[in-house]
Amino acid sequence: MSAGLGTRPNATTYDIERLVGMVWEGRIRVPHFQRELRWGRKDVIYLFDSIVKGYPIGSLLLWVRPAPAERLHLGALDIDAPSYDQSLWVVDGQQRVMSLANALSEDGAQDPRFALSYDLREEDFVASPTVAEPHIVPLPTLFDLRKLLTWFAKYPNLGELQDRAFNLTTVLRQYPVPAYQVEQGETEVLQVIFDRMNNYGKRLSRAEIFSALNAGPEGVRSLTLSDLADHISNDLAFGQIDDDTVLYAVLARRGADVQRDIHLEFGDDRRRGQSEFPGEDRDGAYRAGEEALIRAVRFLQTDACVPHFTLLPYRYLLVVLARFFAHFPDPDPANRRLLRRWFWRAALVGPAVFRGSTTGAVRTLCGKIRAGDITGSVQDLLAAVDPPAAVLPDLRRFRTNEAYTKIALCSWWELSPRDPTTGAVTEIEDLGEQLADRTTCADAVRYIVPSRRVEAGQRLWAANRVLMPVMQHEAGRDVIDIFVNPPIALVGVLNNDEGDQQWQSVLASHLMSSDMVGLLRSGRDSEFLNRRQEAVIAHLDSFLRRKAEWGFEDTPPMSELLIEDLSDEERPLTDEESYGPA
Repeated sequence: MSAGLGTRPNATTYDIERLVGMVWEGRIRVPHFQRELRWGRKDVIYLFDSIVKGYPIGSLLLWVRPAPAERLHLGALDIDAPSYDQSLWVVDGQQRVMSLANALSEDGAQDPRFALSYDLREEDFVASPTVAEPHIVPLPTLFDLRKLLTWFAKYPNLGELQDRAFNLTTVLRQYPVPAYQVEQGETEVLQVIFDRMNNYGKRLSRAEIFSALNAGPEGVRSLTLSDLADHISNDLAFGQIDDDTVLYAVLARRGADVQRDIHLEFGDDRRRGQSEFPGEDRDGAYRAGEEALIRAVRFLQTDACVPHFTLLPYRYLLVVLARFFAHFPDPDPANRRLLRRWFWRAALVGPAVFRGSTTGAVRTLCGKIRAGDITGSVQDLLAAVDPPAAVLPDLRRFRTNEAYTKIALCSWWELSPRDPTTGAVTEIEDLGEQLADRTTCADAVRYIVPSRRVEAGQRLWAANRVLMPVMQHEAGRDVIDIFVNPPIALVGVLNNDEGDQQWQSVLASHLMSSDMVGLLRSGRDSEFLNRRQEAVIAHLDSFLRRKAEWGFEDTPPMSELLIEDLSDEERPLTDEESYGPA
């Protein structure tokens, strides 16, 4: 057991100007076992809102120790840091310190999480607009008095807002942040403090514990779970997969039991024989896990019609797919089609049919995948999600964070939804850009009829929503107005056959018709919603029948049906290999 601290922590205070300055000059460091930055834009906004309102934001715990010269990657900041005999290592408070340093820097604000501004008229922190608006001042400008003076010189009509801005600059720069500094040379003591700090309040996730256990030596930059998620997001526009799901995918590739003890995953003879890839080190497992995830994501996007992580009905299905593609990277077309069939059946069944729900589902399904037996693996996966009958999702309740809604949205994506202001088909990249750091797809879904005009019983219906990530023109107009009065961008071609065909394609891509638009035009909103709800339900039913193929026999590829003695008799299929309609 550790002897504890030789001296008591020293209490001090840093104003924000000094604190972020030390980050920018490389004097403040982050221990290699710390968790990744996981705050989103809303968390950063709350932090700054607390500061300007004078609320306490908590104290920091800093470890005083030497630091070598190195290139630091702190959020969106890249810093060439010199060596210091005494630097400050953040044991507690990393999210706050790094959010401040990134949001108040022009370089850090390149990350959407930290691209924030202050609306001087509304007196509120907001996401930075894509087009400059004089009364909305970027935080890096607000934090730098010289830049702020230049801003007001550029926009002299804002004179009445100058005092408010200058007062805000003073508050931001001078806000005091309390800190405890610990001077102790033993790394073991630092790890004890880290462990105890994180066993109170918000617990570490399994991915964060795994990353800390396998961080490697200080000063050596290795792949992280977040790196894997970033690569997939950047390369495939699939959105940000959470670290826990990435971890489970890495673990699932190496062994079916993803709930196994993660303390002994690498480099320990006690685990020999338990990994399907013995002798593999952490970086090798990460790289191979990333490749399996990439193949799984491509399957979702091209075969299963799931374009983005926020539209994935259940995260554990991606873990199972990663294990499958790790062992069978290039499945034949027949098994690939059966795998798509399994995916949509599993999405409809959900985890509730498995003992232990999600935990039981991922353990059971991963256990069905056996190296070297692709046909048996696919057949067993199908048998595991073989309900007596399909249940169509209830579209009277539309919530973008719920599985049934995500299933419906995937069916809408199949229609290649078009931008009603240009007629252009929405691409996966458009969806990825709109949902950059979002955990749900809410920002890509819009209301058609304003809620104030919708009857109470129809307000949650899917019929009043459209999947419309992008509108290039006239984005300030209500969606209903765009459909009732087609925008200027299309008016020039609407008076000929080609233009009418294009507009009909736009409507059809959102499960609408000219007749439905006529109902909207005449103010018969309830009738429109009834008609479109019927269309939405009919399309979802068609989509699921085609994807899940409930009434089809789950016949393996013909090559697998060859009997060794070449008998002419047809081998009967087992219950696990096929089933007919209920």
